[in-house]
Amino acid sequence: MSFQPVNPKPFLQQQTGKPVAVRLKWGMEYRGFLVSTDNYMNFQLANTEEFNAEGVSQGMLGEVMIRCNNVLYLREMGDEDEKKPGLGNGAMES
Repeated sequence: MSFQPVNPKPFLQQQTGKPVAVRLKWGMEYRGFLVSTDNYMNFQLANTEEFNAEGVSQGMLGEVMIRCNNVLYLREMGDEDEKKPGLGNGAMES
């Protein structure tokens, strides 16, 4: 698998409303639906589930805000990720 750099602003706009995973600098990961982002790249997620550094679910959090300086990376969720607990079939819940 090769790495291809991506311009972050268009990428984030494309991911709005889709399931994403946000990894923090200290290993925690948050999986949910990207609701919005701002010019500083702060993120708002809905239906969010928290995972520890070992990948074990710590529970559902619902709606969260993640400040930009804590983020290591954001990635789009693939089909294999959507089958994991927390996102069910990938449909956004209200």
